[in-house]
Amino acid sequence: METHLSKIDPDSLPIESWLPISRKEMEKRGWEQADIILLSGDAYVDHPSFGIAVIGRYLEKAGYKVAILPQPNWKDDLRDFKKLGRPRLFFGVSAGSMDSMVNHYTARKRLRSNDAYTPGGQAGFRPDYPTVVYTRILKQLYPDVPVLIGGIEASMRRVTHYDYWQDSLRPSFLVESSADLLVYGMGEKPVAEVARQLERDLSPAACRHIPQVSYLCRDLPESTFSEPDIILADHETCLKDKRAQARNFALVETASNRLECGRIIQKTGKDYVVINPPFPFTPGSHDIDEAFDLPYTRLPHPRYKNRGEIPAFVMICNSVNLHRGCFGGCSFCTISAHQGKQVRSRSEKSILDEIRHLVRMPYFKGNLSDLGGPSANMYGMKGKDAAKCAKCKKASCLFPAICPNLDHDHAALLEIYRKATAVPGVKRAYIGSGIRYDMIVPYLHTGGNGKPSENHAREYIEWVIGKGVSGRLKVAPEHTESHVLKHMRKMPFPQFEEFKEFFDRYCRKAGLNQQLIPYFISAHPGCTLKDMQALQTKTRHLGYQLEQVQLFTPTPMTLATETYYTGFDPYTLEPVFTEHDPAGRDRQTDCFFWYKRPEMKNKKAADNRRRPRYGPKR
Repeated sequence: METHLSKIDPDSLPIESWLPISRKEMEKRGWEQADIILLSGDAYVDHPSFGIAVIGRYLEKAGYKVAILPQPNWKDDLRDFKKLGRPRLFFGVSAGSMDSMVNHYTARKRLRSNDAYTPGGQAGFRPDYPTVVYTRILKQLYPDVPVLIGGIEASMRRVTHYDYWQDSLRPSFLVESSADLLVYGMGEKPVAEVARQLERDLSPAACRHIPQVSYLCRDLPESTFSEPDIILADHETCLKDKRAQARNFALVETASNRLECGRIIQKTGKDYVVINPPFPFTPGSHDIDEAFDLPYTRLPHPRYKNRGEIPAFVMICNSVNLHRGCFGGCSFCTISAHQGKQVRSRSEKSILDEIRHLVRMPYFKGNLSDLGGPSANMYGMKGKDAAKCAKCKKASCLFPAICPNLDHDHAALLEIYRKATAVPGVKRAYIGSGIRYDMIVPYLHTGGNGKPSENHAREYIEWVIGKGVSGRLKVAPEHTESHVLKHMRKMPFPQFEEFKEFFDRYCRKAGLNQQLIPYFISAHPGCTLKDMQALQTKTRHLGYQLEQVQLFTPTPMTLATETYYTGFDPYTLEPVFTEHDPAGRDRQTDCFFWYKRPEMKNKKAADNRRRPRYGPKR
């Protein structure tokens, strides 16, 4: 794929189009000092899919002088950390758009040889746990400057958590990094509020009332606790008692799923970790439009022009994100814990304006690679009765059945697809994000005779199969066995079989040569080798030689990870089998690849020898 590297003249835009990343660029803007300096484990790509760009542009709009320090060298004399000088207000630290340990290591804990967020895909430009490493360096060099940490790595580690790569419980990253404040979730609003408060007071302690902020304090008398506050078992207790850790997770996840909750408080050593409730949920699209409508160049910084393309940018450069959040609640996924269970959808105008901007980019060739989000078909969906949603504590609106209060009509999304493809310069719009077929299957046979189907589900999927698939449609059944799917919070496998039957039938009728690509996970809590052998048999019977598969990787702050570590279901405290032995995990994964075994290869070769030299294959 040709990208910006071959199509864009680095001098076609003035350097001031990007936020400054060097002292020279600051001086070109006439700055002697930045108000805020943001450090990132990623290279700087000025695009709304990269969190550090969103935070930087949001703060810039609020009137602050923002500089970015991407991928500073932590191995030498630390000159990178000094080159932009001291910020007037604070340093902001993020590991990047991806958890650094998932970025660095495979599920088998083997070091990866590349990094998709670095020019040329080169590995080695960020440390393990950059949030901790960068913050400690900043505290050493500038002990009196406040440091605020955020991003997915810090967000998922805001309380005591299990670390798969060290196979141990670790305390909040506030404790490990010595940061002054931690912002969790999608952080532009709380970070801007922190900046405003520090502007007035210059004291991190003055920010302790801000929603979606976490902090450490030494003295927290019980008299200050209020009724909605959630008191967790302390870190030291969790180290000794896995049941206490499991119960903690259930409390944290339940609080995270609510629109209204109290503070979460956990004692760690002599300190208390205090997590404020999230920013109040604002109906409508104004907040999310505000983040996406900022003046991004949609390009990597020119300093990378001779270092090779950035794979993560190549993947998303022609895509448009429609919403944030996911109400699926899958037990192995961090999306709802970070972005929230409530879906925040952009306005039609914001989406179409971005597409028109994208069409003008030199690298755009007419095809939108993805009109999607965390799940492709959740745009515009919400509770019918907002008051019921405010009281709801459930992790999923889809499991074990679709919530009757969920308005999951696909009409608005279908209209977005149609209008996007009508934008001059757009040839095709593809759906690259995964589709939740469990919101479609129950309505496949409704409507007809010119009448719309219930929730416009059939019309939606017919449009996607006919116009929105470039050859492969991705869905995620994850497993075939009902008790494993229950631990995953996923729908029964017969729903996938019904969806596949419809998909194949529609493709035959329309004369399309499309593929339905299912994703599966091995060694998930609750899954045995026998279960994987059953998965092998069922998927083989459906004609699949599986490729899109994954060995379960425990990541902080998911139900599956807590079950993996503790051995208990956090909600029922009932024991759950989990395969910890690396050889046993490999045996489960090998069930995906039965067709690669020597005996199967020999059988295939023998079959080929028996085929006639000419004529159709048998």
